[in-house]
Amino acid sequence: MVENIRAAGGEIYAITSEPQRLADAAEKDWDFGFESVGDPHHEISSTCVERGLLELIVNTKTELTAPKGTKFSHPKGYFQPGVLALDSNARVLYRWRSIPTRNNIGGAVARPTAHYVFDLVSKALASATSDTAAADAELDTNPELDSRGIPWPLFMSLLVANGWFTKPQTFGYQPGGPSTNQKLSNAAIRILFFVGAWAIAFATLPTLWVGVGLVGWATWLTPKVRFFNDQFQNVPNV
Repeated sequence: MVENIRAAGGEIYAITSEPQRLADAAEKDWDFGFESVGDPHHEISSTCVERGLLELIVNTKTELTAPKGTKFSHPKGYFQPGVLALDSNARVLYRWRSIPTRNNIGGAVARPTAHYVFDLVSKALASATSDTAAADAELDTNPELDSRGIPWPLFMSLLVANGWFTKPQTFGYQPGGPSTNQKLSNAAIRILFFVGAWAIAFATLPTLWVGVGLVGWATWLTPKVRFFNDQFQNVPNV
């Protein structure tokens, strides 16, 4: 798809609220074939708002998102995903923004497919004539999505497993570390072993004491899960 965009005379950029150091690392690790630009102070996204192009939703609770050792990675919060396509005259050909809900796991999944966006951009370009300046595209509120979310309780369980059942831990990008898919697979395997271990304990040890241990663990973990859950700033599902 990147080749198709460039063949049509266009270019594509990834804008992230991470610092440029992490943007460069992600561009290298993921090898997605186009430039990644760090915008931790939201200068680019603010310009888009000022010009009426696209306003992204910004999450300001960042305690759980900054990678270890980078406390101030998101000085103004992190913005939710969006897509903006412009022509050479800054006419909006396509625009979309993610609204974080439990259905899309706080904005972590569910993006417009590349072919869907490319088709709409192509149609928007074709709609302009030499006599008439076509209007800007409206915000797309019902795009063709590349994926769907998973049930929220399952997602939270995977986060807890990623934190070795001591706390929820995000699947955030770490330069040179395992991919998000690898982390998800590892977390799912841990859940299976965790459930199996409790099942064996109930089958071989005094039920009362095992039950007390399970309740104690759940009681100790619950405040951490609640705090973590509050960081997502999800919009209620409609």
